[in-house]
Amino acid sequence: MSQTTKRALAASLKKLLLKKPLDKITVIDVAADCEVNRQTFYYHFQDIYDLVEWIYTNEATKALDGKKTYDTWQEGFLKIFEYVLKNSGFVRNTYHSVSRQHLETYLYNETYNLLIGVIEEKASGMTVRDDDKAFIAHFYKYAFVGLVLEWIQQGMKEEPRIIIDRLSILVHGDIEKALEKFRTPSR
Repeated sequence: MSQTTKRALAASLKKLLLKKPLDKITVIDVAADCEVNRQTFYYHFQDIYDLVEWIYTNEATKALDGKKTYDTWQEGFLKIFEYVLKNSGFVRNTYHSVSRQHLETYLYNETYNLLIGVIEEKASGMTVRDDDKAFIAHFYKYAFVGLVLEWIQQGMKEEPRIIIDRLSILVHGDIEKALEKFRTPSR
């Protein structure tokens, strides 16, 4: 029941965001749209921003759906773009509000999880320190998320598949090269 209520509150917030900006939406607005009282809202969330964070961490995380291998990273990244497009009202409003950090945190976390899976796969059989693998994942994460944020800022006009195809050409083989550079001699 708890997850059902949370999903209903999330749907109400998304619906309201199609009509007005996030900073103009109150807990009372969300509760009324969802046909629950304020206390029900506060039972599940501290405030509107807590609900925004929940949406990104619980609902949006399903976007990757296991696409975290070298052969599927493009599909995983496309899923992130598709989530953003499908929820464009929600994303645009959080992008242009104080809760933008929740959007960025979601994008950074999902992209890191996607990339670290690829890096772990490519590092198989190599001796590379975990902190070096994390460093490589963080480096690429910032580039990938920068592309998504710029795409959102520019109105999400460019076709995501084109961005991913160009990105694929650019980074092809680079993760392996980076792992080779961080490789430590086997003992």
